[in-house]
Amino acid sequence: MPKKARAYWKGYLRLSLVSIGVEVYNAVESKSEISFRQIHKPSGRRVNYEKTVPGVGKIENADIVKGYEVDTDTYIIIEPEEIDALKLESKKTIDLVQFVDTKDIDTRYFERPYFVAPADALAGEGYVVIRDALRKTGKVGLAQVTIAGREWLVAIAAMGDGLVMEMLRYADELRDPADFFDEVPSAKPDKEMVELAVQLIEKKAAPFDAAKYQDHYQTALKELIQTKLKGNRIIAPEEDQRPKGANVVDLMEALKRSVQGGATAAASAAKAAEPAAAAAAVAATAGPAAAPKPVAKSAKSAGATSEPEKPKPSRPKKRA
Repeated sequence: MPKKARAYWKGYLRLSLVSIGVEVYNAVESKSEISFRQIHKPSGRRVNYEKTVPGVGKIENADIVKGYEVDTDTYIIIEPEEIDALKLESKKTIDLVQFVDTKDIDTRYFERPYFVAPADALAGEGYVVIRDALRKTGKVGLAQVTIAGREWLVAIAAMGDGLVMEMLRYADELRDPADFFDEVPSAKPDKEMVELAVQLIEKKAAPFDAAKYQDHYQTALKELIQTKLKGNRIIAPEEDQRPKGANVVDLMEALKRSVQGGATAAASAAKAAEPAAAAAAVAATAGPAAAPKPVAKSAKSAGATSEPEKPKPSRPKKRA
């Protein structure tokens, strides 16, 4: 268990009459994200926000409560103890009430993964029994649990030596795809083109490995920040209006060339050049400039651009 890991939720996992103590931990790490602060450009200082009330002015956090708006400027005040008094079994227990095949859950329902670990040694035996039963049947258990102010639908599945809990969306949270696909052509595509597309997919098929991919945008932002710290100016490059690759209008011809490898080679070359292109896009400089202000350390503007300074014309030498 990581030393800094802190349980997101503590309670019980129940299968019929069997209940075991469990702890839930976040399975997602957001350490790669770059966060920016809002900066007042003229002074280079950070912008602060104060909580105010019209006619009252600045207020303290201790005076803030939750309210539900029932009409314009009319609210029902809800006290914290009133929320705590809501008696929901899912606040303390993850009750496995149904089991389904993983493939039966539409991927649109998946929200966020969490690890479920036994709370102590006493819970260990029941924990591994539930884990192995889920693995043997190939099923996931459905339950509901109250976390962070709402009751979530969750799916519990075996994963490695433990259990993973996927938070799921409810049915009314998903939009109807028919609202977005109504303009998709209804005519059947050419069989030969479909076969060519199938060949192309099979040619590029491989086991999923997330480690093969990286966030090029975050990498480019980091290089931009380092460039600004060195005092260099940033020049915005001209962006292509369409993706890189051969400008082929004929769909059949494009598919044939892709399967034969012509377009594949070009795409591979373009893919290999992406990191360098991204770095060049954000690190292009027009020569050294004055050292940046302290605000540059917090990347006051990732989108700011400036043109390179024009060299001053040299004065002609006087003839003797």
